[in-house]
Amino acid sequence: MASQEPKMTSQEPKTTSQEPKMISQESELASQEPTVTSQEPKMISQESELASQEPTVTSQEPKMISQGSKSASQEPNTPSQEPVTTTSSNPPSKYSNRVVLKSILEPSDRWKEFVGERVVVGGWVKSSKEVNKEPAVPEQTTEGPNVSPRHRDVRCVEIFQSRIPIFRSIAKIFGGGGSSHPVREKPEPAIPEPPRPSVAYLLVSDGSSVASLQVVVDSSIAPPSQVLPIGTCILVEGVLKEPSIQAKHSIELEVEQILHIGKVEQDRYPLSKKRLPLEALRDCSHFRPRTTTVASVTRISSALTFATQKFFHDKGFLYVQVPIITTTDGEGFSEKFQVTTVLGKDGKQNDTGGVSLEVVKAAVIQKSNLVEELKRSESNREALASAIQDLRKTNQLASQLEAKEKLKSGPSMKADKYSFYGDFFSQQTFLTVSGLLHLESYACALGNVFSFGPRFRADRKESAKRVSEMWMVEVQMAFSQLEDAMNCADEYFKFLCEWILKNCSEDMNFVSKRIDRSISYRLQSMISSSIEKISYMEALKKVAVKFEINQEWGIALTPEHLSYLAEEVYRKPVIIYNYPKELKPFYVRLNDDGKTAAAFDMVVPKAGTIITGSQNEERIDMLNKTIEELRLPREQYEWYLDLRRHGTVEHSGFSLGFDLMVLFTTGLPDVRDVIPFPRSRGKANN
Repeated sequence: MASQEPKMTSQEPKTTSQEPKMISQESELASQEPTVTSQEPKMISQESELASQEPTVTSQEPKMISQGSKSASQEPNTPSQEPVTTTSSNPPSKYSNRVVLKSILEPSDRWKEFVGERVVVGGWVKSSKEVNKEPAVPEQTTEGPNVSPRHRDVRCVEIFQSRIPIFRSIAKIFGGGGSSHPVREKPEPAIPEPPRPSVAYLLVSDGSSVASLQVVVDSSIAPPSQVLPIGTCILVEGVLKEPSIQAKHSIELEVEQILHIGKVEQDRYPLSKKRLPLEALRDCSHFRPRTTTVASVTRISSALTFATQKFFHDKGFLYVQVPIITTTDGEGFSEKFQVTTVLGKDGKQNDTGGVSLEVVKAAVIQKSNLVEELKRSESNREALASAIQDLRKTNQLASQLEAKEKLKSGPSMKADKYSFYGDFFSQQTFLTVSGLLHLESYACALGNVFSFGPRFRADRKESAKRVSEMWMVEVQMAFSQLEDAMNCADEYFKFLCEWILKNCSEDMNFVSKRIDRSISYRLQSMISSSIEKISYMEALKKVAVKFEINQEWGIALTPEHLSYLAEEVYRKPVIIYNYPKELKPFYVRLNDDGKTAAAFDMVVPKAGTIITGSQNEERIDMLNKTIEELRLPREQYEWYLDLRRHGTVEHSGFSLGFDLMVLFTTGLPDVRDVIPFPRSRGKANN
C-alpha cells in the first residue's frame, strides 16, 4: 500500500486542473442541482488538505492553472513562459500592477480576448451576494480495485465513540445506588460548528467604465464578511473565465489571491444597493463618485475638458491662467466675495478679543506712561524692552479697530490704504467673477487666447443653474469683431457635442437609459442644425405675444423667455444680439446707434443661456465715459485703460459656462449634481 501512495499523489494535480470548470458550472447550477453542488466543495477542501500535507503538490498547482489556460493555444507547458501569457494582450496600468476594467469590458465584446488570462484588478464593491455550499457527501476512499466501501477498516476508537451515548444512558439507570441525591450530569462543552463553505459574488467597479466586473471569491480564500459589504475596496489576483451559463455578465474573475481589503464601517457608510436620489447624495459629495450616475457624469465632464483644450489648441489659441484674487470687479456691478485675513479662526476679528476701541486707546496711554517711567529709571532694561513690545502690540490692535470702524462708516469702494492696515493685502481684493479683463491684456499681445478656471459670485438667490463657484471657459481674440465671436462660439459648441457622442458612447448610453432618453438625439440635432441669429428687439416681440408683456425697450429677457425661444419657437440654438447697453457690462462696445451694445447670448434647448459674448470697447474716450456714468471706482480700472492708451485694437470674446455644458450633455436638471463639490449659500461642508 505504501508504495502506491506516491502514485496517487502524482495523479491529483490532473484532478485539480479540472476543478475550476467544475466550480463555475456548479455555482451556476446550485439552485437547480443541490446534490451535485454539494459534492464539489468537499472535493476541493479535501484536495486543499492534501496540498497542505504534501508541499510538492502545492508548489505545482499554480503552474498547472496557468498551463490549463495555455492549453487552448497549444503553447509549451513550461514555467518560464508563464509571465508572457499573463501580460500579452491585457497589460496592466502604467503606474500600477492592476488592469483597468475598461480595457476588459469596453467595448462590450472585447472580453473574449482575455478569457483564461491571469490578471490583477482592483476596485470597490457595488453589490454582492453570498451563495452557500451544501454539506458535501464524504468521498469514499478505496485501497484496491476490488474493495467495496462497505468493507473498509473501522478503528476501535470510532466504535467506542459511537457507543458513548449508550454507556451514559446505562449509567443514568443504574448509577447512584441508594443515594438520595441525584447525580448532576456535567454539561458537555459546546463545539462551535465550522462556517459553512460559500462563494461570494461581487460586482466591482474601478470607475473607468459604466460596466462592472463580477468577481468570485471562495470562502477558503477570504471570509465573506470581509468582502461582501458595499463600498469595500479590494485588490485581487485571479483568472478571467467565461461563466458556464450566460447571464448578465459575460466574463468573471475567479479569485486565487487577495492582495488588499479596505474594510467599511457599515453603520456609517451612506451608500447601499438601493438607488439614492441625487438630492440625498449632495450631503455626501465625497462618496457620490462611487455611484454609477455621478461616475458617468464625471467621465463626460473630463471628456469635455479635453475637448476644450483640443479645440482651441488646434485653432492656434494659447492657454493663459488668469488670477483668482483680483482688485477689479470684472463686470462693474456684480456680487463679489471679499478676500481678507482680518477674521480669526473663530470668525471674530483677529486679536481684538471683543474689546472696544475706547478700551484699547486707554490701554495705549497707560502703557505709554509705563514705558516713559522705565526709561527715566533705567533700572531694568529687560522690563523696558518687554513694555515697549507690549505697547507696540497694543498700538497695532488699536489701528486694526480704527480701520474696521472706518470700513463700517465709510463707502467700501473708496476705502484708503490705511483702512487695510493689518490685512494681507493693502487694498480691497475679491474672488474674481470673470477673467475676461485680464485675458484681454494677453490677447492684445499674443492674438487669440483662452482660459479655463473657477469664477465666484456671492449671489444669495437659489437657482438650479447657478451656484457660488462655477467653472468658465473664457476666450479673447484680437483683431476680431462681434460676428467673429459668434461664429467661434457656434463652432466650439458643436465641436463639444460631437466629441461627446464619438468618445463617450458607453456613458451616453447609460445617461439615455437612466436620465434622459432623448439626450443623444438632442446632441445630434445641435450638430446638424444651423444656429438662428435674432436681435434683442425681434426676441422681445416674440415673447411679448406669448407672455403678454409690453414691448418696452430695456426689459430684461428672463430664462423662461429664452427657453421659449429655443425650445418652442426655433427648436434649435438661438443667438440673441444687440442688447440694450444697460443690460450688459461696462466694457462692451457701444454700437453706432448709441443705445445698443455689441453683445450676444447663445441659448440652447433644455439648458438656457450657455454662452455669453461681446465685442469689447477699444475706444478709451467711450470707455472713460461709461465708467463715469456708472460711477465705478476709476482706480480699479487704470491698468485696464492702459490697454486703450497704448496700442489699442478691436477685439472680442465670449464665456462658456462649463458646468452648464455638462448639465446639457447629461440631461440632469440641477447644476449641483454635475459639480464635484458644489458651493452655494450656507453650504460648504468640505
